[in-house]
Amino acid sequence: MGHMLAPQVPLAQISAGDTAWMLMATTLVLLMTLPGLALFYAGMVRKKNILGTMAQMLAIAALVSVLWFACGYNLAFGTGNAWIGDWAASWMQAVRFNKVLGTTSVHPLAPSIPEAVFAMFQLSFAVITPALIVGAFAERIRFAALLWFTALWSLCVYAPLAHWVWSPEGWLAQLGALDFAGGTVVHLNAGVAGLVAAWWLKPRLGWGQEALMPANLGYTMIGAALLWVGWMGFNAGSAGAADARAGMAMLATQLAAATGALGWMLAEWTVRRTPTLLGLSSGVVAGLVAVTPASGFVGPGAAAVIGALAGLVCYWGATGMKRLLGVDDSLDVFGVHGMGGLLGAVLTGVLADPRIGGVSGSLQAQLVAAGATIAFSAVATAALLWLVDALIGLRITPDQERQGLDLAQHGERIE
Repeated sequence: MGHMLAPQVPLAQISAGDTAWMLMATTLVLLMTLPGLALFYAGMVRKKNILGTMAQMLAIAALVSVLWFACGYNLAFGTGNAWIGDWAASWMQAVRFNKVLGTTSVHPLAPSIPEAVFAMFQLSFAVITPALIVGAFAERIRFAALLWFTALWSLCVYAPLAHWVWSPEGWLAQLGALDFAGGTVVHLNAGVAGLVAAWWLKPRLGWGQEALMPANLGYTMIGAALLWVGWMGFNAGSAGAADARAGMAMLATQLAAATGALGWMLAEWTVRRTPTLLGLSSGVVAGLVAVTPASGFVGPGAAAVIGALAGLVCYWGATGMKRLLGVDDSLDVFGVHGMGGLLGAVLTGVLADPRIGGVSGSLQAQLVAAGATIAFSAVATAALLWLVDALIGLRITPDQERQGLDLAQHGERIE
């Protein structure tokens, strides 16, 4: 039955230090979605869509949590084959703790912490990934359609890809692909899915003809700051322990966020003659995205380089490349997460230091992993969009769009 046989260990084998840190890291990653990403995105949409965007974040967090508990965790981290985990067991059966016997189940990937903590940590990643996609089709999707799409995408796209890359038996893991905290699984995956979704849903009314101005960049900066702080749990938590590697991953994360902000700022200052708060906030996220796959494999110097390059590359992704593609990716999900995730995945193959991660990077393995992620995410996302569109329709009506998601979908508004 695969994962149902997760090893039971005496509670004395559990590390209090590792467990305390992983509980903290999990909380930090949840902070990235709620309220971090909610504020980051809500500030960039127009006033009439702020509450609708926030509602989407809250609903995704709740929906994915329940699905992860029901079967997502086992599909991703259960023992199965090279492609998918265990279909049979639910998390309810798999994750066990017995105070009377003094035992708990552990996952082989994190043997020093209770499995409940490992599963919760991975849940926080499963939550933020579909939430990231929301920015690509902001201001124009039906709430019911979003819920159906998120449920299907979480189980059919996120869980298999997490298994390929992070489960020891996954085919990309076997190939030697490195992804410390989600450059391919989270960011490149969400970025590609976002691009496909934005293209499928067609542009917002007035896109390209009128300025669709952000409602409150103050929210966006607070959101970016919460993402920056929460990302410490995202990357340093991926060490699975309170150890030196977690400390190095945290340092790498901080430096890349900083150089990402400065890189984007300099690019924008040079091209547009004005450094903006939105640019600084976007640069922070770009640096964080790109260092994610590398964070447990590189030293501080390499992390700073990755962040700086990400600031420049993602600035182009959100401006020049966006114009070339002609797709209304409302909040630049592909420009930042897609391009940043791809850059980070490739650079991990070049810059990985065996003294830090214990392994050397392979550029070939990274390119295969990135290519497989792009192809699988694009095709599977398109299939799910087609399905949901055919069954219930994805897009709100033009009248609803003019009214705004807040009133049209939720009967609420900011006065």
